[in-house]
Amino acid sequence: MTQSAQIGDGTRAVRAGLPEALKNEPTLPGPVFAAHFHLPGDVSGPYTYGRDDNPTWTHLERAIGELEAPGQEDVDTLVFASGMAAISAVLFSQLKAGDVVVLPSDGYQVFPLVREQLTAFGIEVRTAPTGGDAQLDVLDGAKLLWIETPSNPGLDVCDVRRLAEAAHARGALVAVDNTLATPLGQRPLELGADFSVASGTKQLTGHGDILLGYVTCRDAELTASVRGWRKIVGAIPGPMEAWLAHRSLATLELRAERQNANALALALALRDRDDIEGLRYPGLPDDPSHKIAAQQMRRFGCVVSFTLSTRARAERFMEALTLVDDATSFGGVRSTAERRRRWGGDDVSEGFIRFSAGAEDPDDLVADVLRALDEAAV
Repeated sequence: MTQSAQIGDGTRAVRAGLPEALKNEPTLPGPVFAAHFHLPGDVSGPYTYGRDDNPTWTHLERAIGELEAPGQEDVDTLVFASGMAAISAVLFSQLKAGDVVVLPSDGYQVFPLVREQLTAFGIEVRTAPTGGDAQLDVLDGAKLLWIETPSNPGLDVCDVRRLAEAAHARGALVAVDNTLATPLGQRPLELGADFSVASGTKQLTGHGDILLGYVTCRDAELTASVRGWRKIVGAIPGPMEAWLAHRSLATLELRAERQNANALALALALRDRDDIEGLRYPGLPDDPSHKIAAQQMRRFGCVVSFTLSTRARAERFMEALTLVDDATSFGGVRSTAERRRRWGGDDVSEGFIRFSAGAEDPDDLVADVLRALDEAAV
């Protein structure tokens, strides 16, 4: 076992992906802005053209790989312009007409659009909810199983080990969307997945100021196919975004500890209120997903969900909040929440709230939410 596999998450996060220390050089070199590189004679070396690779990407990709699979030298990470670019790269590099893919029926709200495009390409799409490992019933003949756990926004959890074993036994690949958990909460490759895919826009970078995605994979052939898709489509991150993401990783463990603790504190404060329904947080001992989550997750994330009785009440609640921004996305250092039904893509009720706990003082955050709930009841 390497030293990287033995050190703690905080140590790993602050040092991940840094180049060799050289006298008079910065610890984290600045972003490299280059469309082309000096390339006399035969084509060789790692950097030839800006759509193919960039030194700033390299540092970030190594850093994410160290977080997703500590101590594993055979793991490669590819960064993308957004989480959806990363998701699309896996789906469209691995599937062709006549193949079968299993997608979550309760996953990210863009998946209905993805399903339409896959179907238009002649790919059969099957869906199953995340909870209860329902994917087992539709795996036969599948080429790829796509898992989102915890699911967004419902926060259901499935058993990645069990599903990966079942999928592989049937000849299917397995991809896990690790956005909500982050590598500090869950390591899909260790659980048997072939791909760990995520939006780096959210808690991974944590400041709500960049779009980024990534794919981590242990199989060199699979990685090459995803890399080829990135080259063809050109869904690459800018060097400044990649540098900002790498800089932000240094505080990931600090942010995650506070945000996840805040999420648990909020969930505990809401648990006994009679004016909300359907409270979900995998870290609650009585949450339907807690048992499986505790077996495969090291942290339970910063997102809490619950439902208020009506749309009007949910909107009053959102308006009454003072420390929480009404905004989409999640994982930022500033708490956000939203009435998810306003987008129309999620199968949730009109009063459903997705709440992302930030890094505020927990007492202040909980007090603000409880006060807003009381005001919304009037």
